[in-house]
Amino acid sequence: MSGAFTTILAFIATVGLLVVVHEYGHYLVARLAGVKVLRFSVGFGRVLWSRRIGADQTEWALCAVPLGGYVKMLDTREAVVEERAGRDNIPQSDISRAFDVQPVGKRIAIVLAGPAANFLAAFVLYWALFVTGLPGMKPVVAEPAPGSAAAAAGLSNGDVVVAVGGSAAGSWTDVRWLLLKQSVRGGSVTLELEGAGGGRATRNLDLSGLTPEDLDKDFLAKLGMRPFVPRVSPTLGRVQPGGAGERAGLVAGDRVITVDGAPVRSWTEFTARVRASPGRPLDLEVERAGRRIEVRAVPEAAGSATPKTGLLRVEPGAEMKEAYERLQTTVRLGPLEAVPRAVHRVWDLSVFSLEMLAKMVTGQVSWKNLSGPITIADYAGQTASMGWVSFAGFLALVSVSLGVLNLLPVPLLDGGHLVYYLVEIAKGSPVSERTLEIGQRVGLAILAGLTFFALYNDINRLLTG
Repeated sequence: MSGAFTTILAFIATVGLLVVVHEYGHYLVARLAGVKVLRFSVGFGRVLWSRRIGADQTEWALCAVPLGGYVKMLDTREAVVEERAGRDNIPQSDISRAFDVQPVGKRIAIVLAGPAANFLAAFVLYWALFVTGLPGMKPVVAEPAPGSAAAAAGLSNGDVVVAVGGSAAGSWTDVRWLLLKQSVRGGSVTLELEGAGGGRATRNLDLSGLTPEDLDKDFLAKLGMRPFVPRVSPTLGRVQPGGAGERAGLVAGDRVITVDGAPVRSWTEFTARVRASPGRPLDLEVERAGRRIEVRAVPEAAGSATPKTGLLRVEPGAEMKEAYERLQTTVRLGPLEAVPRAVHRVWDLSVFSLEMLAKMVTGQVSWKNLSGPITIADYAGQTASMGWVSFAGFLALVSVSLGVLNLLPVPLLDGGHLVYYLVEIAKGSPVSERTLEIGQRVGLAILAGLTFFALYNDINRLLTG
């Protein structure tokens, strides 16, 4: 229940914060341009709370459906102009403050301000993260699987990835992001590696074997790019109370010698056997206080996917913790150094988002990569439970996506309005009411289609795990 509560709260916080940022961009520039703002709404539908503030008595409202928001500005096309103001009428003195009578340059600035606010928010978040420090795992490579692209490229156990395609990589997060960008473009990429002896080498990694469906899965595993796993003894640390390990009689300090008669030499081998045996009894031989004893344990069947994963709910000993601590790193930059890095990250994500959309349209990338509110809520909950650093990174990513989405040349979105204004500049007069009406219908159909695909993917992910 607590996990679901965290997910709901994190989702509301994500949507609420980013909608407020986006709409406040429109609001602020509208006010600076002298346009009268009638309502600032977070959410759609029935008004749950509202208050009028300021000389213009702008209504600030919180509505029932928290999946967006809007800024309603004075517009002569939506009201009758009279000498005296009625309920839906515009006083003569306010006509000059209506949005639609403003010069086209001002209207463009107001429309652009929303996405610009999202990009600015993402920049601030990334800058703060780079200055604070991004924790991660050093990009040390395990022995690639035979026949994989990494094996063909000549990568070996213990190699450290220093750069991907000329861009520095300080952690596995960087490696995954850089390889994902290159994988969408196809072809191959150059890896700069540092061997165990400190020597540098370059390797050419072929990405052509990846399919569009692979990008929605663990494409690094398909390439053979697996994180290095320390080889430590299978000695138990904490045994979780009430778990399958405790029920079997396992205690902290036990060292596993065999599983079903087969020798176990490392913690990795032990956990692999356990994970592969959900609900099936395992005969363990363990060493405890200098003597060997027999234990029968039945791993719990865990997870929503099929097949399920076996769990004994036992933790590794201090040796594993120390080994992983040596593999941890923190990517931290100075305040000035973080500025261009944050700008580059926002630009990189924006370009990548557009490339992915273009390749979805042409069929080069699967539509399964399109996510909707359920997936966003899931990731919001996961990142929030991991700490503020992960949640801030997630907010920055969604903020960039929201900015890019709103700039698409689709009627009803900010990008669609920009197209109308550019046409107005070219022809010297606003587009006709008939054109606006047709555009609204087309835009509504496009957005409905995207929403359908996104929700379908969300539900499919839930059902398939």
